[in-house]
Amino acid sequence: MAGPGGKEARWRKEQMPPQTRGRVIALTRMTPPPESGLSHWSTRTLADHLKRRESIRVSFHYVAPYLAGGESEAAPVGHLQTVEGTGVRGEGRRCRRPVPGSARGRCLLSVDEKMRVQALDRTRSVLPVAFAATEKRAHEYVGHGATNLFAALNVATGEVLGECEPNRNGANFLAFLKKTVKPHAGKEIHIVLDNLSTHPPDVKAWLEKNSHVHFHFTPVGSSWLNRIEIWFGIITRQSVRCGTFPGVHVLINQIRD
Repeated sequence: MAGPGGKEARWRKEQMPPQTRGRVIALTRMTPPPESGLSHWSTRTLADHLKRRESIRVSFHYVAPYLAGGESEAAPVGHLQTVEGTGVRGEGRRCRRPVPGSARGRCLLSVDEKMRVQALDRTRSVLPVAFAATEKRAHEYVGHGATNLFAALNVATGEVLGECEPNRNGANFLAFLKKTVKPHAGKEIHIVLDNLSTHPPDVKAWLEKNSHVHFHFTPVGSSWLNRIEIWFGIITRQSVRCGTFPGVHVLINQIRD
């Protein structure tokens, strides 16, 4: 076996074309394109972007060292501080039986709501990532309102249906439920959700009229068991938390993207 500096080690290091390595490094120094809906790269989103948009196939393991630091010298987000006035920039029921898996004639949906997703904007424009410069943003922020996100995950397909509404109430929740179950007409529909969403009488009345729809409640204090919470976590980390939104409509468009 060849030593650390032998032929085998050199082959491992050079097996990826220089053009591919250069493109990976370049993307780690750039903010994701607006149409991606992302506020920053992760190893998997960057690898997926290269595959879908540029036909470059690399694993997220290959991307990780460049995104974490390594030769690209990527660094954590810096802060932009301003001196005020100078304009100078510095740095139906509780589930008593197992929830059925997806099968022919049956549909399993994971439903929940993410309340008051805030549209936060920085007091100064964000300085984007560039070569030899990290992204910089101001400490202070301004709120421009919030939206409420209703979402349903089809457990069998991974498809997510989402709607943003200005208010969280029984009428909006019921309208979202009707839209969610409509594509699955003729099937037994099982919905996993928390009990707080089903209190309004109009929701209970609708459930009684639609005997093919069955509610399965997560235990009190355990809404994290609902699979849609995983998607809420992903969209928060990758798109919302580090984003800047001058208005609620910008936030809603980013969530849709």
